[in-house]
Amino acid sequence: MVIPKYVVITGGVVSGLGKGVTASSIGVLLQSCGLRITSIKIDPYLNTDAGTMSPFEHGEVFVLDDGGEVDLDLGNYERFLDLKLTAHNNITTGKIYQSVIQKERRGDYLGKTVQVVPHITDAIRNWIESVSSIPVDGKPGPPHLCVIELGGTVGDIESMPFIEALRQLSFSVGKENFCLIHVSLVPVIGVVGEQKTKPTQHSVRELRALGLTPDLLACRSAQPLMDSVKVKLSEFCHVPVANILNIHDVPNIWHVPLLLRKQNAHEAIIKQLDLARQATPPELKAWTEMAENYDNLTNSVKIALVGKYTGLTDSYLSVVKALLHACSALSYRPSIEWIAASDLEDECAKISPETHATSWETLKGCSCILVPGGFGDRGVPGMILAAKHARENNIPYLGICLGMQISVIEIARSVLGMEDADSEEFNQKTPHRVIMFMPEVSKTHMGSTMRLGCRRTLFRRPGSLTSKLYGNPEYVDERHRHRYEVNPEFVSELEKSGLEFVGCDESQNRMELIELPGHPYYIGVQFHPEFKSRPRKPSALFLGNFFHVKYFANKFRISMTPFVHTVTLNVTLNIT
Repeated sequence: MVIPKYVVITGGVVSGLGKGVTASSIGVLLQSCGLRITSIKIDPYLNTDAGTMSPFEHGEVFVLDDGGEVDLDLGNYERFLDLKLTAHNNITTGKIYQSVIQKERRGDYLGKTVQVVPHITDAIRNWIESVSSIPVDGKPGPPHLCVIELGGTVGDIESMPFIEALRQLSFSVGKENFCLIHVSLVPVIGVVGEQKTKPTQHSVRELRALGLTPDLLACRSAQPLMDSVKVKLSEFCHVPVANILNIHDVPNIWHVPLLLRKQNAHEAIIKQLDLARQATPPELKAWTEMAENYDNLTNSVKIALVGKYTGLTDSYLSVVKALLHACSALSYRPSIEWIAASDLEDECAKISPETHATSWETLKGCSCILVPGGFGDRGVPGMILAAKHARENNIPYLGICLGMQISVIEIARSVLGMEDADSEEFNQKTPHRVIMFMPEVSKTHMGSTMRLGCRRTLFRRPGSLTSKLYGNPEYVDERHRHRYEVNPEFVSELEKSGLEFVGCDESQNRMELIELPGHPYYIGVQFHPEFKSRPRKPSALFLGNFFHVKYFANKFRISMTPFVHTVTLNVTLNIT
């Protein structure tokens, strides 16, 4: 029997150090050595999944192909490693306790007293060992190793069962199959600028007291670590100087794998896990070009992101990354203007006229407008005004999920004269319910009851702009997360206004994609194209948006062959 190998990432001192980026970057580096990777994110919260958590509380809810609603770090893994993970790659306390309690109710424990140790810890170990052998890269056979990120910080009460399970796992598989990397902060205190090691020392001491000893330290800092600091950390944390990695601030996160390679992190991990026979020298030429090319970009494009959760940018992390992928593919930097939708509303003009005026000035100064997904009625009038502004002024517009529904409501009101047109989510009594609650969705339970995961959208008009962007006249497979849809009773009337429903689901009754003929670029989609965007495989719809940005429209000539994977520009751009 082949024993799986594990690289475990823990964190100390403070949260938010970038364990997810570190884990993803280590995966990229090991992939570049010819090793096949899978990944697991452990979230110690009691929620079964991230689906019911507020974006303000936890950031974006990332959606996987199988419909799993998971932590945003799994989005980092998929983007960096180009994998297709499943809901099983995200372990939460809620999932573990739910599985153990279900077994107890069935009598699987044969009358034993069910306890955290051994039953909860055994469940964690069994879950990890089961998932770590499942390939997620589309190739047959088990992966070489599994990168596991433990969320939170060492010492958190909720993390204790997972720490104990990992301790047991390290003992059972042996040191040659278990590599622990501890991510910690090395702050600079005071005007003298001295790098302090004490927080890391305490963090490692607590980790060792729990039975785990780090094989490598990944020290986060603003500036590169001084050699004397590395020596001090080595002495007090019992980690060889060569295994103390420094992840200091870099121009963009694509540099992190390169930073780790420069410090020979792959050699230390491969040696620890006895993978020298399977590994090859790291090949990161394309990745290096991508990171360095972005550093050298000077031209930018202004994008208005009009949303509900603009106070926490992680709420739209995948959207931001998709904008980055598309812009950089066209040699531009995205300059995102975060506009709170409620600041565009007439009510804001009464309460805070300066904020209202500034928001509208910002919106009008942008080259394109994007309205992402969301739930609840807050900010909806502002989104409708933004969609109307884009439609009437020929400004490229992309509406995602709620952003598409907003477009339908706006056109129903402004073009068809249905002044009370609305969504059932916001107004259940309106006679013009152009957006309705999906009949198959539960109205009593919130978790995992939406229309979720990768689903097929059929093109009703094979010659539509969207079908050309995707390079497929028949269909596209994208990920969904919604519980409201366009009311089929209003489709024919809405199409009389000039709006075209160019895509639908396989039943052909649920409309999923709209276009506005005659407009430079006005597209709304019920699905979330941002979830499948990759650094070197930009989303077709995000990429198409920037091909049509009004400031650049006369300087691009578009080849409508599939450019999801490659971008072809037929002219040299000289844009300031």
